[in-house]
Amino acid sequence: MTTATARPTPAGTPLVLFFHGNSFPASTYSVMLNELRRRGLQVHALEKIGHNPAFPVSSNWPHLVEEVKAFAQPLVDAHTGSVVLVGHSLGGILSLMLAAQYPHLAHAVVMVDAPAVAGWQANLLHLSKKLSFTAKYSPGAVSHKRRNQWTSLDEVRKHFAGKKNFANWQAQVIEDYITHGTQEVTVEGQVRRELSFSREIETQIYNTVPHHLEALIKRHPLKCPVSLVAARHSREIKIAGIEFTKRITKGRITTIDGTHLVPMESPLATAAAVEAAILNMLGPVLAKH
Repeated sequence: MTTATARPTPAGTPLVLFFHGNSFPASTYSVMLNELRRRGLQVHALEKIGHNPAFPVSSNWPHLVEEVKAFAQPLVDAHTGSVVLVGHSLGGILSLMLAAQYPHLAHAVVMVDAPAVAGWQANLLHLSKKLSFTAKYSPGAVSHKRRNQWTSLDEVRKHFAGKKNFANWQAQVIEDYITHGTQEVTVEGQVRRELSFSREIETQIYNTVPHHLEALIKRHPLKCPVSLVAARHSREIKIAGIEFTKRITKGRITTIDGTHLVPMESPLATAAAVEAAILNMLGPVLAKH
């Protein structure tokens, strides 16, 4: 099941495979992804993780890894240049797991504010999952009851305009989320908007966060370089800790201003940091080309 050796790193334009954060479809990141394209990278993104019944959400996300593999494999097979897995939060952890378990699919990984939980934090997380505390105290405790229906796009705009978490988002990113993060549905003959990313699936993802990453990386040592683009005011990094992430990145950590949702707050700065991380890891190969 696991490929024994890493894929040789060829020259050429890097292919970026992007995986989104929990509850935010990839189209929410269009400003950042288009900036990466403007900078000369090829970019493909999986629109919604966790919604294919063939890849159900379960503890430690093994089926989600297979879902991103199914997305990545044909794109990698068709590409002759370097392949970089880039992911925000959920997507960053899945990128790390994918690169570890299937090293032929990646020449580098960039995790955007996606700290890998290990050590005592991982042990605590494991215990919390066993005792069902995660469902009570994780973000899933909020997500399972978040509002998910509105009468119109205008009502969606007004709703999110009043939310503190969206106050620092770049204007176009908010519009992209309103457009692509909701979808038109008909309920009892009435046309409405509802969240396109199921709040039930969002909650399941929060409640099944991997606690086994340290063991996974020990069992499948990384064969490609990894970088972290961290947000200066990330609550998630403070909670998860960063020591294990420092080890697997070998210190390749860039910090930019923002919170955990920095790709939405500062999409251009995030794109610049991601590109810089890619050039740092693959620079010698790209320079030869």
